Amino acid sequence: MTCIQCGGKLTAKRENYRYTACGLSNVTLVGVEVRRCAKCGDHEVVIPRIEELHRVLAAAVVRQASRLTKDEIRFLRKYLGYSGVDFAKVVGVSAETISRWENGKEKMGSSAEKLVRMLVVHTQPTHPYPIETLATITEERSPKPLGVRPKGNSWVQHELEAA
Repeated sequence: MTCIQCGGKLTAKRENYRYTACGLSNVTLVGVEVRRCAKCGDHEVVIPRIEELHRVLAAAVVRQASRLTKDEIRFLRKYLGYSGVDFAKVVGVSAETISRWENGKEKMGSSAEKLVRMLVVHTQPTHPYPIETLATITEERSPKPLGVRPKGNSWVQHELEAA
């Protein structure tokens, strides 16, 4: 394996990798292959089955007991495959409202949030998500680190130790 930046040799190692490319700041991929170039310092991460990874992330996000953050709303919209305009039509609000939610200028209403959570749950095969769970969502938001790791041909949520 050679580095695409400088042509140097890449060495591969399993490690935890902070995965911000999905748009969420609190995701760590646990024990994935990371290839690093000793010559220029560039690196690449091997992410198998990325669609499955995003399915696991979306399920973990909607199962949290706290309200959705702006980044989580954007991630879920993209996960569902909607443009801002199409997402607005599905949720029943204006495209401007979607933009304000995703930019943090306006809070998403609880009814809209419940609808988005149910959209995510019902557009994928996932573990049961009882309606009663929606009633336990709290107003407080303390970002909890979210770890995911490969397991067989899939991804599973992985509890991270507090730093």
